Amino acid sequence: MSDALKHECGIAHIRLLKPLEFYKEKYGSAFYGVNKMYLLMEKQHNRGQDGAGFASIKLDTKPGERYISRVRSIEQQPIQDIFAQINERINNELEAHPEYSDDVALQKQNIPYIGEVLLGHVRYGTFGKNSVESVHPFLRQNNWQHRNLILAGNFNMTNVKELFSSLVELGQHPKEYTDTITIMEKIGHFLDDAVSKIYKTLKKEGYKKSECSPLIAERLNVAKILKRAAKNWDGGYAMAGMLGHGDSFVLRDPSGIRPAYYYKDDEVVVVASERPVIQTVFNVEFDDVKELDPGHAIITKKSGEVSIKKILEPLERKACSFERVYFSRGSDAEIYQERKMLGRLLMPEVLKAIGNDTANSVFSYIPNTAETSFYGMIETVEEYLNERKTQAILKGDGKLAKQQVIDILKERPRIEKIAIKDVKLRTFITEDSSRDDLVAHVYDVTYGVIKPTDNLVIIDDSIVRGTTLKKSIIKMMDRLHPKKIVVVSSAPQIRFPDCYGIDMANLETLVAFNAALELLKDNDKYDLVEEVYHKCIAQVDLPDKDVKNFVNEIYNQFTPEEISAKISQLLSDESVNAEVEIIFQSVENLHKACPKNLGDWYFTGDYPTVGGNRVVNRAFINFFEGNKERAY
Repeated sequence: MSDALKHECGIAHIRLLKPLEFYKEKYGSAFYGVNKMYLLMEKQHNRGQDGAGFASIKLDTKPGERYISRVRSIEQQPIQDIFAQINERINNELEAHPEYSDDVALQKQNIPYIGEVLLGHVRYGTFGKNSVESVHPFLRQNNWQHRNLILAGNFNMTNVKELFSSLVELGQHPKEYTDTITIMEKIGHFLDDAVSKIYKTLKKEGYKKSECSPLIAERLNVAKILKRAAKNWDGGYAMAGMLGHGDSFVLRDPSGIRPAYYYKDDEVVVVASERPVIQTVFNVEFDDVKELDPGHAIITKKSGEVSIKKILEPLERKACSFERVYFSRGSDAEIYQERKMLGRLLMPEVLKAIGNDTANSVFSYIPNTAETSFYGMIETVEEYLNERKTQAILKGDGKLAKQQVIDILKERPRIEKIAIKDVKLRTFITEDSSRDDLVAHVYDVTYGVIKPTDNLVIIDDSIVRGTTLKKSIIKMMDRLHPKKIVVVSSAPQIRFPDCYGIDMANLETLVAFNAALELLKDNDKYDLVEEVYHKCIAQVDLPDKDVKNFVNEIYNQFTPEEISAKISQLLSDESVNAEVEIIFQSVENLHKACPKNLGDWYFTGDYPTVGGNRVVNRAFINFFEGNKERAY
């Protein structure tokens, strides 16, 4: 993606179902779980590079023995940093105590991080400070083992204010006004309540205080706790948690907005944000890894009993289509084919833009996530050319000379690697002119392969703000002196802010929104902006379920083609000599390519939860009032 777009986050959960001695004997190390967690996190580093965290719980420890370990980092390579810390600690203990090396019981008792229940998280900081305190997993501590809660998630909530207020009404005093703390305290409240009730029941049944702990672990109903806690959540989430005594869970939102996949055998339960990560790390087949159903939780009791429970009534499935277009690793079997299809479906519009002149057109892509869509686009060009070659040969009616046939057959798509992404350039000087000059050099180009008579077709996976296109890519392409530059987006126009985990909180940063505003000015319709503002203001105090998305009225004045044409103007200036045309995927084709992930609110304004409409209207109010705050 040419525009830097952040996304939170990636989760990884491992529950070892056998004693640690089993893994030592079979795999040669009691650190099997830690090693697998490192791989799960490293192979999800695409989901977050601002921070990383790891936590583990040891089962059946004696009172006074440490059973929870946690490490977090915001270093430049946070995953490597936390596991370097873990390895250093483990190695120091083994060097200081050689007697631990072959004794798993002593390792578990004395070395941190070695446990049966493990949770990892990689983070992109879309909200709040990027301090180590913002990095998951979060820990809610208590002297009662069962009341310790460790939480990590890939989520954003749209109704944090409401959830925060409900905690205050319960008599709590949350230490921060963030969705992570609010959610953790919400679960923690009902966890405390459940533990207290079970304890009182056990006392009435005649059990001694010292006998209650294992019985609480048996009787604790994690599904019931989650049902009570999640009742009023509004957002997209895949939430993973561990309780101090060893129960664990991963809960997915009822619309399936955020992804979660799991694998289970008799040795291990694994949950991660992406399917191929589990496939690779545990060497299992595609069909062995299951998708966690929306509104459901996979719960593993301390006993090792695993169950899938419905926590919330599933809503219409609106899984995030951006996962397929950009965020998730392209090595997933389904995603790979979907991205190729996105490229294929664009070709009719591309051929129209170049006047079917494939002989004088060069095809390329913006590295690296658009590469798969590029393959699909080229396959379609080849099919088009094969049909054209077939017709030319048939038209010759068997009378073509050998050289004529050779000339017909040798026509093929002209493919070149045009855009090259250089190493990350850092802006050390804060002046706008200096920063702009650096942005313009994020990419370089291959010289000497474009003729002045050529069209240059280059595909990107999406266009959000258009900043890098305008300040870097289009200008760089123009240096090659093509006749026309056709920029192709495998995703539709991004028109609305996201509030479920993608770093798109403001309307005014979106190039499609700015194009619509310019069209309103061009057509003497700009008064509509104030009308929409007043409609949004009138809804501020309405319940979320009654709020409508009035920002759609801005876009409904124009066709997608008109907005695309205006975006083309906005992203090219007088310094660009080539004609510039920008082509976007249609929403209909997006759904055709990604039939299981129909969450398209950033393209259509059709938000999957009631809080989405409030967020988009608040974003418009902020824009109109010049307020730079986030809309949620």
